[in-house]
Amino acid sequence: MFDHLKLLRCFSFTASRDWLFKQSFLNAGLCSVTTDLSHDNPLSSTSMHCWIPKSPNRSKPNLLLLHGFGANAMWQYGEHLRAFTGRFNVYVPDLLFFGLSSTSEPNRSESFQAQCLMRLMEAHGVERMSIVGISYGGFVGYSLAAQFPEKVEKIVLCCAGVCLEEKDMEDGLFKVPNLEEATGILIPQTPEKLKELIRFSFVKPIKGVPSFFLWDFIDVMCMEYVEEKRDLIKSILKDRRLSDLPRIKQKSLIIWGEEDQIFPLELGYRLKRHIGDNAEIVVIKKAGHAVNLEKSKEFLKHLKSFLIDSL
Repeated sequence: MFDHLKLLRCFSFTASRDWLFKQSFLNAGLCSVTTDLSHDNPLSSTSMHCWIPKSPNRSKPNLLLLHGFGANAMWQYGEHLRAFTGRFNVYVPDLLFFGLSSTSEPNRSESFQAQCLMRLMEAHGVERMSIVGISYGGFVGYSLAAQFPEKVEKIVLCCAGVCLEEKDMEDGLFKVPNLEEATGILIPQTPEKLKELIRFSFVKPIKGVPSFFLWDFIDVMCMEYVEEKRDLIKSILKDRRLSDLPRIKQKSLIIWGEEDQIFPLELGYRLKRHIGDNAEIVVIKKAGHAVNLEKSKEFLKHLKSFLIDSL
């Protein structure tokens, strides 16, 4: 009988694809650096990994690309990286509890993530930047723009339910009935949960993926910092009210998949109303939450129009 587990041990498709993404980032002129952010507090340990330019050009603007849950930052931005490295100094960090970034601090808020990111950018000599934030990365990017308005020039928020409220879960805005179900899908630990995540993320999900491929992805991408990631999701929702959310002043682009089942389109329109005249919203048809992957060319077209054409 064919032993899937033996094959998995001998050959990991996920790890191989990850290696290819690493090569593409290196070939694009980036290098992998982990920075210790603990010097201000010897009693705690915080370090953040980031892909940074090997030779930053200080005459170029800076661009910070923030990932969401799921596959790592390389997978989420790999197809778009080359479009920006010629015009920007591009920085692609692992947020805390993703990839090679972690902290011993108990704070799980997006506000704390943003503060650590700002320290990271300052350590790399970055004083001003534009931001692209996908999903959870949009929560962190929004907080960065709100806390450090003089540091952020423009921001793109992609399928980022920043304007959600705790009561939205009780009111039935989401497809999942409760927070426990949501965390189980967003941090999948079984092939069944990963299939659910794929169904929620794509309008046309890939079907018939063998279980050993799904286990392989989970083993490489989803097994570390599971409890910490659950706490990140809980922190997003706990006591969240729109009335507490500051209005950012930067020019903003909101991109949403029309059929997003994780953060419904209503949250995109709510975000547009909240920011006001400084924001424009683009709704991409026949796309779900993973609009950056499902409609990659259209997603990139809008990013370039907003970030590059006005330079």
